[in-house]
Amino acid sequence: MSCNHRLKITLLTISLLLPTSCLADIITGRVVAITDGDSIRILDSNNNQFKIRLIGIDAPEKKQAFGNVSKQSLSELVSGKIVNVNYSKRGRYGRIIGKVLLDNKDINLEQVKRGLAWHYKQYEREQDVADRALYTQGEHIAQKANLGLWNDKNPVPPWDFRKMPH
Repeated sequence: MSCNHRLKITLLTISLLLPTSCLADIITGRVVAITDGDSIRILDSNNNQFKIRLIGIDAPEKKQAFGNVSKQSLSELVSGKIVNVNYSKRGRYGRIIGKVLLDNKDINLEQVKRGLAWHYKQYEREQDVADRALYTQGEHIAQKANLGLWNDKNPVPPWDFRKMPH
């Protein structure tokens, strides 16, 4: 096998082993709207608007217990502020699925730690391994401390709530 061929195989192997966050794009913009506890809209410096769905979490729906509290929490954290969004995909509704960072603080994780969002384990494979562990730990700590939705005796995850007749 030629040296050039071996180099190509090695580079391909390394690229496949890199976590997806290393391959992510970044958008920087001002948060102009909070849709709910896991969705925002930002405007970049060219006035392009982007809908962002926070990766790795699922917050209560608006009509669900803690839905408004979750939205208010996210608003307090980022409304009007300049954030970076690391992402590598768009969702089925065209939204960017990403990790929102404010001064290097993981806002998605903060929602989980406050007990105002679940770690969305159904999609955790889209997160890097370190984030999966942090989100799982954050949810566990919030649960043990009865924070936010964990203060409810039987909190209903939003993915189950969406299936219920309303």
